[in-house]
Amino acid sequence: MSPIDLSGKKGVVFGVANQRSIAWSIADALAGAGAELAFTYLGERLKAGVEKTISGLGAPLLLECDATDDAQVKNVYDQAAARLGKIDIVVHCIAFAARDDLGGDFSATNRDGFRTALEASAYTLIPVTSLAVPHMPEEGGAVVALTFDAANRVYPGYNIMGTAKAALENEVSQLANEFGPRNVRVNAISAGPLATLSARSIPGFNTMRHAFESRSPLKRNVTHEEVANTALFLLSDMSSGITGAVIPVDAGYTTIGI
Repeated sequence: MSPIDLSGKKGVVFGVANQRSIAWSIADALAGAGAELAFTYLGERLKAGVEKTISGLGAPLLLECDATDDAQVKNVYDQAAARLGKIDIVVHCIAFAARDDLGGDFSATNRDGFRTALEASAYTLIPVTSLAVPHMPEEGGAVVALTFDAANRVYPGYNIMGTAKAALENEVSQLANEFGPRNVRVNAISAGPLATLSARSIPGFNTMRHAFESRSPLKRNVTHEEVANTALFLLSDMSSGITGAVIPVDAGYTTIGI
């Protein structure tokens, strides 16, 4: 049983693909703490996998949503609020880049690839946050997003996704400032490399994992559960004084210079 109690809290989780998704680990932790959740899926091709993943939670609300379409995001919140009564917490685990823009030379990124990665992986945090706020109670709410250290350093092969994560982190600060007066907190977790469906498409991913394991102070990689527990903290009242922050959960890797 979680030491954090989220009984009575309602939330929407964007980005679950399967049981190896970081989004699912976060959702599982939130549900274990008592939160009632709604989920989204991207297209019919992914629906069955998401349904199977969340089936252990009973029959939570599951809605189709392409987060690059603001009308679909608004529809998700309208339906979720009608079912749940309110929205206290939001989880943004959305990222995408064309396979051709991962690996190779960063300078080969074309405009369409740049727009696609930035719109899906960074811009979507803006509507996912702003369209949730009207459904949040007077006491406020909390949003958490996922980022990676490539926002600040070069990880060969990560390419345009590093640019997208840099934009995402700036948005976290901007949104935290804008919605702070509403007591809506916006934070991000910078997780170490975790094996997920999308991570496997990144050239050099295994090299990243080996580097984190060998160079981090803890001499290991982090787990899905450790990232999920950090999200649980950030989405609970235990972190009521934290907003606009990027919290590293990386076994200490980013503290090491050489």
